[in-house]
Amino acid sequence: MTTLVHTSADHVDFLELVKELDAELKIRDGEEHSFYAPHNKLDKIIFVTLAYHQNMAVGCGALKEFSVDSLEVKRMYVRPENRGHGIAGKILNELENQTAMLGYFRCVLETGKNQPEAISLYEKNGYKRIPNYGPYQNISNSVCFEKKINPIMQSTV
Repeated sequence: MTTLVHTSADHVDFLELVKELDAELKIRDGEEHSFYAPHNKLDKIIFVTLAYHQNMAVGCGALKEFSVDSLEVKRMYVRPENRGHGIAGKILNELENQTAMLGYFRCVLETGKNQPEAISLYEKNGYKRIPNYGPYQNISNSVCFEKKINPIMQSTV
């Protein structure tokens, strides 16, 4: 059984998973990898979800503010030996739930063409391709997505 835990970007398990993610992306992205590093810093992360299986961290995902009504999904990763069990989908769903709880209307994200599993995950979960945004506008390896979210309005009563 997979357990999801909410935490922050300084959590030791998150930092370890991000290190593994960066090592994998360095191989997948090749020479383009150095371009992405400045856009994957952790200082603007506002929310982290960690997935645990048998008390071991096996996956992660994070959110950072993109605009006044949107959050950006960042640092999605599941360890290779834990892939194929729906963990990434659970993490993504939890990030979307948190987006709604925080009152945002949309999730956006960028992934690479060399990550077909990620592209498939996002499409399967209702994400639609959009024109590349921000720093990814002229990057041929990048693919950007969005998903509309129905925010949960907090009652003031």
